[in-house]
Amino acid sequence: MTNWVYPLGTATDGSWDISIGTSDSALSVEGWAHTGLKVATLPAGAAVDLPAADEERIVVPLNGSFTVTVDGTDYPLTGRTSVFSGPSDVLYSGTGRTVSISSSDGGRVAVATAPAQASYPTRLVPAAETPVELRGAGNCSRQVHNFGTPAALEADRFIVCEVLTPAGNWSSYPPHKHDEEKDGETSLEEIYYFETQVAADGAGPAEADAIGYQRVYASDERPIDVSAEVRTGDVVLVPYGWHGPAMAAPGYDLYYLNVMAGPGPVREWLISDDPHHGWVRQTWESQAIDPRLPFGA
Repeated sequence: MTNWVYPLGTATDGSWDISIGTSDSALSVEGWAHTGLKVATLPAGAAVDLPAADEERIVVPLNGSFTVTVDGTDYPLTGRTSVFSGPSDVLYSGTGRTVSISSSDGGRVAVATAPAQASYPTRLVPAAETPVELRGAGNCSRQVHNFGTPAALEADRFIVCEVLTPAGNWSSYPPHKHDEEKDGETSLEEIYYFETQVAADGAGPAEADAIGYQRVYASDERPIDVSAEVRTGDVVLVPYGWHGPAMAAPGYDLYYLNVMAGPGPVREWLISDDPHHGWVRQTWESQAIDPRLPFGA
């Protein structure tokens, strides 16, 4: 059976901590075709390069600040101390362009990718212009940074956002799917890249083993059964099927970067809830959003 879970250190490629599904990835995943992710940890003064390719890219600082050079033009990205400190500047490169990412002080950076044909302009999305959504309520409250969604970014194929979930809460819930092109649903692969921390409002030791959990299970005859314990640097691929919840364990905050794209004609995130659990959405109407949100306030 194809491996859908890649703990930190299992998808490395040269200077990259993670390289899955991109035009230059050494790691091949059977049946994976529409999305890619690269993550690098750069020492001070270091850089990583991406050759021109028929894929669109969005550069997301995870911690630290960076300069992204696209076809010889420099774009400074004011980053952040961690993914839990609020939105960051991000850069959409478009397709067919060389990209170089450097950092004078060092840091960790992600690059979301998708094979694409249409050409859109390079665009810097400042942190201050990132749409921040507080989704759900009660213990399903989470924070979404919608910098790469259709309403926020003109692009060809992919949909990219990041989600922050306070300790003890469930996100990516109710379980849902987007694996068919039909009325009310689009077919999209999805990548989850995770980071965890000792809860911002807690008193846990800094050296604690910050964990979260991710669930993926079959929605039809195609087999998939993932119940993964996740930590900073881990990746879960969702080719199809019901997915959720993504659970922030008590005592630990959970972050994930989502990259979605698919073969359909419309760039839109349309989902179907697992009919056993979709009713949970109705309960949010009588609950308040978790007061610990937003992160980075």
